[in-house]
Amino acid sequence: MTDFRVDTAGLRLRGPAIDLPCLIGRGGAIAADAKREGDGCTPLGRWPLRAVLLRPDRMAPPPAGIALPWRWLRPDDGWSDDPQDAAYNRPVRHPHRWSAERLWRADGLYDIIVVLGHNDAPVVPGMGSAIFLHCRGDGRPTEGCVAIERADLLGLLALMMPGDSLTVD
Repeated sequence: MTDFRVDTAGLRLRGPAIDLPCLIGRGGAIAADAKREGDGCTPLGRWPLRAVLLRPDRMAPPPAGIALPWRWLRPDDGWSDDPQDAAYNRPVRHPHRWSAERLWRADGLYDIIVVLGHNDAPVVPGMGSAIFLHCRGDGRPTEGCVAIERADLLGLLALMMPGDSLTVD
């Protein structure tokens, strides 16, 4: 099992034979038990790599060597971010009666999403949702995720295996 590590002070993602620049949340990093929905902070801790979501119109066929569970994104995919929703911090389909982030985005940030196991076992409403490793955009911080360049993330997919984790420290 590999533990990929995010150095929040140096903004680097490191692992076996990788050392990549990354971005974290606009609010910086925060202890996981202090994480709150909408605070813009990246939670500190060790997060299992759960699954990969890929945008099919921007990368068919899928990259070779993906060992993590994966599926194609659909235009109606979302992720609940409303603590009042019974599906909080879970994937949903739009239209959704509660607030939910849209995963099909024009800006390319979510062309590749690695779902991190933050606040999912069990889910605690309000303690943060949709914490992903995803594509880096225009250099601005994320809303609480970790982001790296798209080409780097594509290459990293072949190194990620079930049981691996991402530690944010």
